[in-house]
Amino acid sequence: MATTTTGTVSDEGLKRTITGRLLYFYVLGDVLGSGVYVLIGLVAGAVGGAFWIAFAAGVTVAAITGLAYAELVTKYPQAAGASLYVSKAFRNPTLTFFITICMLSASFAAIGSLASGFSRYFGSLFDLPPALLVSVVFVALVAVVNYIGITESVVINMVMTFVEVAGLVIIAAIGVIALTSGDADLSVLTEFSTEGSPIIAVVAGVTLAFFAMTGFENAANVAEETINPSRNFPRALVGGMVTAGVIYVIVAVSAALVVPVDQLAGADAALLEVVEAGLLPLPVGVMIILFSIIAMIAISNTTLVTTAAGARILYGMGRVGVMPRVFARVHPTRRSPVVALGFTLAVVVLLMIVGSLLTALGGPDVVERLATITVVFLVFVYALVIVCALKQRGKDEHDGVFRANTPLLLLGIVGNAAILVYTIVDDPTSLYWVAGLLAVGGVLYAVQRARGGGANHEALLADGVERAGDPDVPDGVPDERSR
Repeated sequence: MATTTTGTVSDEGLKRTITGRLLYFYVLGDVLGSGVYVLIGLVAGAVGGAFWIAFAAGVTVAAITGLAYAELVTKYPQAAGASLYVSKAFRNPTLTFFITICMLSASFAAIGSLASGFSRYFGSLFDLPPALLVSVVFVALVAVVNYIGITESVVINMVMTFVEVAGLVIIAAIGVIALTSGDADLSVLTEFSTEGSPIIAVVAGVTLAFFAMTGFENAANVAEETINPSRNFPRALVGGMVTAGVIYVIVAVSAALVVPVDQLAGADAALLEVVEAGLLPLPVGVMIILFSIIAMIAISNTTLVTTAAGARILYGMGRVGVMPRVFARVHPTRRSPVVALGFTLAVVVLLMIVGSLLTALGGPDVVERLATITVVFLVFVYALVIVCALKQRGKDEHDGVFRANTPLLLLGIVGNAAILVYTIVDDPTSLYWVAGLLAVGGVLYAVQRARGGGANHEALLADGVERAGDPDVPDGVPDERSR
């Protein structure tokens, strides 16, 4: 392989230009997504005033999982993520396909949750109730943008990240004002809303807070383009995740000090409640408008790239014949995966309609429901990735491989498994949603097999690697970002 200095080229032909500092901000931008804008009120309701602990625990489990990714990335610096690691460890095409479907299903559920959260900030801005119609129109517009063809650049991503961070800085500033004014009651930070075990309360919060911690797997897609990945990747990955976690904890503490927890828990757009407290030396009305716009930009950015990622998975699987090849069709001039985008839109809209109907009938909040489904899929995949890291010990080793701490990895398996088990036990009906999404993928796979299709295992993985530098990948399908 060529030397890992700026501007050199790896064996795969991708130019190594990403420094450790740039990778750190890439990871930070991935993890520091819009999930906190959507779910912070639900986390507060699940835990109580001490809900900041849920964010701290969530980022701890996520960071440990990140260590496993760091070890595997330095062994296999390719752009196929969890699917590649499962393939290397288990050599089972069916399991690899199953993991890919899990990631696709997580994208669908995440889009639905984010779109439902968008309608709430939209309603606050225009004094309208949250509406399913707004969510559907929003997702449709996102699909249209992807259809037109939008090339995500580092500059645009960085600008969007700064917008997201700006909103969180506003919340943190309000918290500092509340703390320095002497009116804040610090005892609220140790209060739990449940009469049972505080540990159970925290786990309940983590199952929601974890939604805001995801997205770091995308960093694996740029490992081939990172200078000295063995040194820079682990530092940037864990450093970016920890930084995001600290920001989330500060935001949670600020919200708890400014607004009563029951008010946060009952709000459609919880962070707006913090802004409406009026502690900043600016007109409250102006701040509400500004923050609503910031929140909608943050949610729009995450939804855009997550929609693109879901369509990209379908496109890639159609291209190698695992899914019906119709998903590999691109628009002749826009070069966007029109069929994959249309299918993504249809599934997400169906999820939101069913979720909203069940909410109206007294079921869980649609945002909470879809976020929970996302977490169920992801913590399963993350636990399996850690198992892959342990299983591959002693294989494909070289001097540049990062070695994660084994006891920490074992703790990470327990943490991810605990989140998964608690989520299912707390809400067994979530399994129906999980089974439904998996069934959709299974039906498509069966249809393709019945038509004599189906690709070999190595072709699927090769496609995942090649897409990272393939000039024929359609415009409008950038790598996904965090929720």
